Amino acid sequence: MTVIRSTEARRTETPNAVMTTLASPTQGGATNSLWRVEMKEGGQGPLHVFDAEQIWAVVSGGATVELGDDTLTVAAGDTVVLPAGVARRITAEAAFSAVVTAPGGARVFKVGDPEEDRFTPGWIA
Repeated sequence: MTVIRSTEARRTETPNAVMTTLASPTQGGATNSLWRVEMKEGGQGPLHVFDAEQIWAVVSGGATVELGDDTLTVAAGDTVVLPAGVARRITAEAAFSAVVTAPGGARVFKVGDPEEDRFTPGWIA
């Protein structure tokens, strides 16, 4: 059993959001990562693709999720499963917070980027 103390959580800030890593392989986790995402109202991530499934549980606020050809609206209490290989973009309609999980080695790329530009974000590793 591994206990990851709150003092060991990693905080990664991007222009779009703040990700706080709660558990990951580099923190003593086995294979999965768990992190919290916080976005300000109007915050928007880039159009991107992950090579692994992600599960987002919305804790507060609301967001629009562009997923392939679909657009979904999510609010506190909703959970959305984002399949691997599908382009997605999340836009916070109100201050937005979610807890997210994915495999620890998941890689991401922006739509149109070449294969060699895929990487594992720091909050997942």
